[in-house]
Amino acid sequence: MTIDMSQFYQVFFDEADELLAEMEKLLLALDVSAPDSEDLNAIFRAAHSIKGGAATFAFNDITEVTHMLESLLDRIRKGEMALTPEHVEAFLVSKDILTMQMDGHHHGSSVDQDAVASVCLRLKALSQGIADAPAAVASPAPAAAPESASAAPVADADGNCVFRIELPEVPQRDVDALAAELGLLGTIGQESLADKRVVFTLTTPESQDSIVAICSFVLDPDDLKITHGGAEGSQSSGAPAGLPLTGAAQAGAAEAKPAAEDPGYGIFEPEKTDAVSPPAVAAPVAEARNPGRRATDKEGAGQESSSIRVGIEKVDQLINLVGELVITQAMIEQRIGVLDPIQYERLLNSVGQLTRNTRDLQEAVMSIRMMPMDYVFSRFPRMVRDLAGKLGKKVDFVTRGAATELDKGLIERIVDPLTHLVRNSVDHGIEMPEKRRATGKSETGKLTLSAAHQGGNIVIEVSDDGGGLSRERILDKAKQQGLPVSDTMPDAEVWQLIFAPGFSTAEVVTDVSGRGVGMDVVKRNITAMGGIVDIRSVPGAGTTIAISLPLTLAILDGMSVRVGEEVYILPLGYVIESLQPAAADVKDIAGQGQVVKIREEYLPLIPLYQIFAIEPNFTDPAQGIVVILEADGKKAALLVDALVGQQQVVVKNLESNFRKVAGISGATILGDGGVSLILDVSALLRSSRQLNADPVFF
Repeated sequence: MTIDMSQFYQVFFDEADELLAEMEKLLLALDVSAPDSEDLNAIFRAAHSIKGGAATFAFNDITEVTHMLESLLDRIRKGEMALTPEHVEAFLVSKDILTMQMDGHHHGSSVDQDAVASVCLRLKALSQGIADAPAAVASPAPAAAPESASAAPVADADGNCVFRIELPEVPQRDVDALAAELGLLGTIGQESLADKRVVFTLTTPESQDSIVAICSFVLDPDDLKITHGGAEGSQSSGAPAGLPLTGAAQAGAAEAKPAAEDPGYGIFEPEKTDAVSPPAVAAPVAEARNPGRRATDKEGAGQESSSIRVGIEKVDQLINLVGELVITQAMIEQRIGVLDPIQYERLLNSVGQLTRNTRDLQEAVMSIRMMPMDYVFSRFPRMVRDLAGKLGKKVDFVTRGAATELDKGLIERIVDPLTHLVRNSVDHGIEMPEKRRATGKSETGKLTLSAAHQGGNIVIEVSDDGGGLSRERILDKAKQQGLPVSDTMPDAEVWQLIFAPGFSTAEVVTDVSGRGVGMDVVKRNITAMGGIVDIRSVPGAGTTIAISLPLTLAILDGMSVRVGEEVYILPLGYVIESLQPAAADVKDIAGQGQVVKIREEYLPLIPLYQIFAIEPNFTDPAQGIVVILEADGKKAALLVDALVGQQQVVVKNLESNFRKVAGISGATILGDGGVSLILDVSALLRSSRQLNADPVFF
């Protein structure tokens, strides 16, 4: 029976992405002068696991890169060579190449073969530049010497060691998988014995430990029998001479040749990579075992069984159904509100219990979409390192609150804004080392990325200890661009000018920044997520940009307001207070509508009935209610007929179910089954400057 291995590709790509991310994180944290052995082992295991999965699916290009990466890592972790900054840099470049190759197989994107060949040559050169000479021949080992014998291996004419590997009776797929793995080490011969056992004869410069590790990837080491033998010994074992090699074995054989016979590392030339692919193992890559971790197989199995991969569309469907359940529960509560609490005591108690269980279920389901901020934060150490090196700066990057959770939908949308803010801090915020020394600072600047919960929001801060924002330069640039500014503006308003479209104080345009496109996009994207951006800066001490976001966009704490017969929902995060103004506090401004005086501050009055052409109960603000709103640093007073109450609502997307409506960000279903629209507060406040005599301006 033939199994379509492509059905398991997604599992491999997901796991490979996680392993590559973990590898990069460990590499960036390595102390080159005294590397932690556990970190080196973890990096090696990541490379080996990717290689095993790639070989399983016949992704030969990935297998070739990871094999050389793994070989160099193996020598470093064994102490055969010292770790250097050049090694770390080569490993990071290799990670980038592997990511590019993964994208090529997964998404069909282009792969730079020159870059692949270059990194392979670099890894090989690093390995050969400090590689030990072949082990001297101590004495011929008996052909029947067991694996545990201390006899030294025998070298053939080329200085390679010959091993005879005898397998027990195992499934053919394990034999094929092991052949593919061993073929990467060197020249391999294979024979089948009468009792269905298999014998491999392997000629390779690798050590016996490497072979045991490779075999352990597929089989239990206790089932193996590995013996040493010279050229004659390998022939006497019964291995047929001239056995055809698999594609992987040919690649391994080419690599096993002396460097002088392999100019240009020819296995990466297109005409030489069309060899037969290694046999595919008919099992998902998720089932592959990790060598070096066999002592904790039971622990690993427990970890794997504690989590499952579920498509995001299934999670969204579950959240939607729970939202419908919450709405139904609210309907029931509203219906029983008119019942006699004594006569229907048991029913009311049961509904109360249903309400509590529904809320708990809702919170549990919503937590499924929550992901730790480390998913975002882990992208930046490498970016900061590379950018600082490019600019000639020294930056110490610190993260805090990486375990803080945020809705998956928001996490994916916050990546780009944070990327721009971090790049800005490195480029504009942190000074050059000599300038920092001149001002009495440490040569190394500090960049901090933190996340923390505050009430129902998450606050993400990007802080640096650089030179801070220059009030004079910002005001001068704003005047040049014709922005309405004054020298008496408070600092908070001056800092907000950097979010103006096309605004940049950079004197030179570089490939990092200076074009004035970015900060306005950051502000727009944050606002679209229901968040706000705040800037705090002290000249000479640094700048902090704080982003406040709701934890999720699926559930909203809102205030219900009534206008005529319609009920609208105001997101509670924008509401400051509500009151009934005195008639003397309401003023008319010719051609500009009305304003209302609140604590010595005049705020524009937005009549909601005019915006949506509704027949209100009150047109006089002194008879209605005004709700004070604040968004994007601006305040306004919204005129409504009455306040209905405060409640948690399930947000429904209006665009996907109807069409986009100006001034409306979504909809929800109320307890009585009616539909209520959720107001877009930012759009309402923007409209306050455009409001005129027309009943509808949208």
